[in-house]
Amino acid sequence: MEIISIDELHDKIPNLGENDLVLDVRSAEEYAAGHIEGSQHTPHDEVVGVVDDLKGYDNIYVHCKMGGRAKMASDALTQQGLGNIVCVGNGGMERWTQMGWAVKK
Repeated sequence: MEIISIDELHDKIPNLGENDLVLDVRSAEEYAAGHIEGSQHTPHDEVVGVVDDLKGYDNIYVHCKMGGRAKMASDALTQQGLGNIVCVGNGGMERWTQMGWAVKK
């Protein structure tokens, strides 16, 4: 499993393809308050239930508020056999909003 920072994800987003997914594993309330445009939401404790839906992606960028839930979700998905997981740590959505980067509500 690859691990990148939220800054690296921000830089990659303009070049992501149709088969790349940004997966937000925060709570529904956190997601509704603001999220990365185009991201898909699944709470970190429910990701194992969507494994089959995630198999067709080239890369899945898993992020949360700070990085802890992203790591737990990434580990769970990797243990389910997904080799396309990229764990986004080092700040998560907290840093994203501090930097003033665009969010969708």
